[in-house]
Formats: sequence, structure tokens, C-alpha cells
Amino acid sequence: MDTSFIGKPHEWDPRRVYSQTGADWQHRVDFDRLRKDRLQRLKEQMSARDLGALVLFAGANIRYITASYQGNWKYNINIRYAVLPNGAEPVLFETAGSDLHCAEIDLPWMEGRINPAITWQWAEGAVPVMAGRMAQSVVDVLEAHGVRQERVGIDNFDWPALKAFQECGLNITDAWPAVSAARVIKTRDEIELLKQSSSIGDAAMWRIKYEWLKPGVREREIEAKVHEFMLERGCEIIYDIIVASGGNTSPYRRWATDKIIRQGDLVIVDINAVGPSGYFIDFVRCFKCAAKMNQKEIDLYREVYDSMYAGLEKLRPGNTTADVAAAFPVYDDDKYGTVTLQQFAHSIGLTLYEGMWISRAYSLKFPAEIKENMYFAIETFAGHPGLEQTTRLEENVLVSGKGPVVFTLMEHMQEAMRS
Repeated sequence: MDTSFIGKPHEWDPRRVYSQTGADWQHRVDFDRLRKDRLQRLKEQMSARDLGALVLFAGANIRYITASYQGNWKYNINIRYAVLPNGAEPVLFETAGSDLHCAEIDLPWMEGRINPAITWQWAEGAVPVMAGRMAQSVVDVLEAHGVRQERVGIDNFDWPALKAFQECGLNITDAWPAVSAARVIKTRDEIELLKQSSSIGDAAMWRIKYEWLKPGVREREIEAKVHEFMLERGCEIIYDIIVASGGNTSPYRRWATDKIIRQGDLVIVDINAVGPSGYFIDFVRCFKCAAKMNQKEIDLYREVYDSMYAGLEKLRPGNTTADVAAAFPVYDDDKYGTVTLQQFAHSIGLTLYEGMWISRAYSLKFPAEIKENMYFAIETFAGHPGLEQTTRLEENVLVSGKGPVVFTLMEHMQEAMRS
């Protein structure tokens, strides 16, 4: 692609968004390249960690290496799995029956490498037998590729599966360091899909502010409208839509209720949805219902906005997670030494929470490097005790080679931006 006119890679520009549809006259998201690039990234991480194979049960991990998807319901219930021998192509074990036939039809790039999955959970007295059969199906692939004696990374276990793999004599280890290192740095096509997801989220947030948010509307009505709109625009599923208004913002209640929104309420909306081809949007805006913000509310908004952008500005290649965390004000993460999920940053992609979290709870002492083409949601909060209402914000940010690029373009409250 000739990018001399735009002066940077197409994927780094949030205003240059490809259509979700295909066309003969423009090279848009290249799904064949997406599949190959993701697989290559994981193979590189396997080799760097001396892994002979990976065995993956988590739905997003299976999708990352096989590009298979059959609904969110089967993402994390261990009824399907994939094996990736180092130096070879992945083998998918799909749920037997119509799901298996659909996979054979839908995934021509996996031809000859789709087998029936052996399910073991909830099998009552047959659990040990079925878990043993599942483990043996994995061993068969390892033996066929000559890696049975090598280190095998596995992402998820339950007790029967762990015992079954141990009885097979496999040299098992944790797959997540390799998987996370691969997934946390996005390919060009992943970035394009994240951009599309941000576009849908932005549009939904605009409709909340200008069309749906009115006195008398219930929080869950806003949630329902966002669900409908985003599914119509190409999202796969809606993970969760948090709507908190008035007193539900302090302390912040992170789920929607059937509370009626009143004139003058501050309303925090957090959109979490799975966009085109499985890539997430996760961002927050705070609105004032049918009224202008007063000075106290403006000050709270600016406190959150300024702390968020202070951390956001540190999301640059060569910086570390400690640089980002140091820009956040002291909060409950410091007090308790754990992550509140209210003042932090987290990598997003095929899952809402991917390979890297940034928090004052640990990032100051255990810094990790920020690298080009990482993608984060960064979020902050003003959670002072005694507040009648309060505010919260979140942006989605690409770490480009030239620094942070905000992909969530929905405007902020005009009154607070003028102050």
C-alpha cells in the first residue's frame, strides 16, 4: 500500500476506517493475512519460550490460531480445543455433530485438520474416562508431529483434565506467557477491526447523549437501545452495557438497573461489546441529563479527564507500565495493593482483558515495556466518599510508532472542556 500521501500507516489513523463489507476496488481488511499473521506471532512466541506445542481451550485463543467461531456460548466451557505443534499448522477439535460439519464448511483453511472434540465436563461418573480420551486425542497430534516429549503449554485446566494430562506423562507448562505476548501486540488487520469497533461504539454513545437520554428513561432502557443499535451495526455480541445514574454513580454501581433517570442526574455509560470479527470496544462517557454541569461536577469531570490523559500520554513505545501508573493519582489500588478496575489500563482485542494490565498496585515495582501496536483501554474515576454523584471516563488507545492515538472519538462534555 502506498501511504506516502497520508504519511503514516493506514491503520494508525482513526479517521480512515474501512467498510465492513468487501469490494473489488479496494484492499480492506485482509482476513487471510489476519489469520496468517496471528498464527505466525504465536509460533514466534512458542519458539522463544522453547515450547513444543500449545493446547488451547479458551475460546479466544482457539479463534486466534484457527479463526474459528461458533458463538460466544461455547467460548469458555471446555467442550472444544486446539493443538498447535511448533513448526506445524493447528489442529482443531470441534464439538461433534452439526458444529463439526459447520466448521468443515466454514473453515477451508483448516481442511483436513478438524476432528471431533472429546468432551469430559459434566459427564458424571464418566468424567475420568472422557478426560482420558480427550488427553489421548491431544497426545495423538503431538506424536504425529514428533513433539510428545517436548514442553507443552496449556492455557486452561480443570482437575480431571490436569490429571489426565499428567497420566499421559506430558511435560506440561503454562501457555499464557506465550499467548499473551503474541496477542498483546496487534497486527495491522487487528487494528483495523478495533477501529471499526470503536466507530460503532462512538455512534452508540452519540445516540445516548442526543436521542435516548431523557428524564424518565430507565437505565436498562438505555442498555437495551445500545444492544439493539450495536448489533444492527455489526457487533457479534454485547458483552455488557453499564449505565449508572444519579446516586448509582457514587459509589459507582457497575451494572444497569431499572432506576429512573432524573433531570440533573450524572449518567455514566460504559460500553463493552464484541465488534466485527471478535474485536472489542470498551469505553466510557459521562453525561448530564437535561441540564448543564455545575462547577463541582465540572471539577470532578476534569479531575478524571486530566488523570486519564496524563496516563494516556505515557503510552509510548519504549516507556513502561510504571510510567503510565506513575501518572495516575493515588487511589485504592495503592491502599489495598490490588486492582480496583477503576483506575488502570488494560490491553483489549479478542477479549476484554488481554495480556497486560497497568495498575499502581504493582506496575510501579514490576514495570513491563510498552511496545508499538499495543492497544489499551485506559480508565479513571473520581471516587471520593460523600459525593452525591461522580464521574468516570475511558478511552481506547493505539500505541503507534509516533505515540498514543485515541480511537474512541466521541466528544467529551462541552462545559468541562471549556473550563
